[in-house]
Amino acid sequence: MGPVPHVNPNLRRAPVQQRSADRLARILDSCAGLLDETGYEQLTTRAVAERAEVPIGSVYRFFSNKRALVDALALRNLDTYADRITARLADLPAADWRAAIDVVLDEYLAMKRSVPGFALVDFGPPLPADAADDANRRLADRLAVLLAGHLGRRPDEGLYRAILVSVEAADALLQLAFRTEPSGDAAIVAETRTLVRSYLAQTLD
Repeated sequence: MGPVPHVNPNLRRAPVQQRSADRLARILDSCAGLLDETGYEQLTTRAVAERAEVPIGSVYRFFSNKRALVDALALRNLDTYADRITARLADLPAADWRAAIDVVLDEYLAMKRSVPGFALVDFGPPLPADAADDANRRLADRLAVLLAGHLGRRPDEGLYRAILVSVEAADALLQLAFRTEPSGDAAIVAETRTLVRSYLAQTLD
């Protein structure tokens, strides 16, 4: 496998050689694990370096501060999520948008339950207060392009707005589901699925 390409705006320097790319992956993996153990407030770049078994200078070679590190993890999560959705959509008929929306929800739930650090930092850092809005817009941008491509339509302003509203609504409801039950309250998840499908029917039917 060759070097991993990066267009991550949080990176001070993109890895060129495989060894450097592997080190970056270890740093992000260590950040994710520590987020689950300590939370964002207690996370430090020094702890990440120790967990990754790299000099602290290696962390600062890539990232200017903790927030940039966590945001890079969020962008990696988004890339992973998009890849998982893309792979699943390839097996679905383009006309079945409801099945595509199920894939979007199911893959999110799967990552929420199994990917280290994802429960706290899915697609954006937990701080400051506007981070959730930024993360949801970032997610809506990606989903609008993926779904438009799958459905054979243009990712126009109307589709983007519908996806953004769906992402915001689903985000609030799924936060409730996971506050109610650590693995996600099944009844609230089901209601979320119904709500998103019903709303998107106005745009996608």
